[in-house]
Amino acid sequence: MRFPMLIAAVALAATALPVAAHHGWSSYDESKPVTLNGSFAELSWGNPHGAAKMRWKGKLWDVILAPTSRMEARGLSRAEVEPGKRVRLTGYIRRDGTAEMRVERVMIGDKTVELR
Repeated sequence: MRFPMLIAAVALAATALPVAAHHGWSSYDESKPVTLNGSFAELSWGNPHGAAKMRWKGKLWDVILAPTSRMEARGLSRAEVEPGKRVRLTGYIRRDGTAEMRVERVMIGDKTVELR
């Protein structure tokens, strides 16, 4: 009887780990939107969401984007945000001081794409 319960407990813990490792939105300060101008140093266009790195305030910031399917459905292509291309981002930074930003809006030239 103990062995099946042990297997069930291990399976439950294994499925909960990815959820626990993923960041929640409450860790970002939505009362203080920030806008950055620049270009990505790195870009990851994949699941569960896009991510990038951008220099700001003397640090290399992690930039959390939306899922790629949402960005593409709203008219944002990977080619438009490739490293080296100028972008303007509006979003929220982490409350704990970690150099990380959750992006709500991407602006390229006159084009604005809402991510959330």
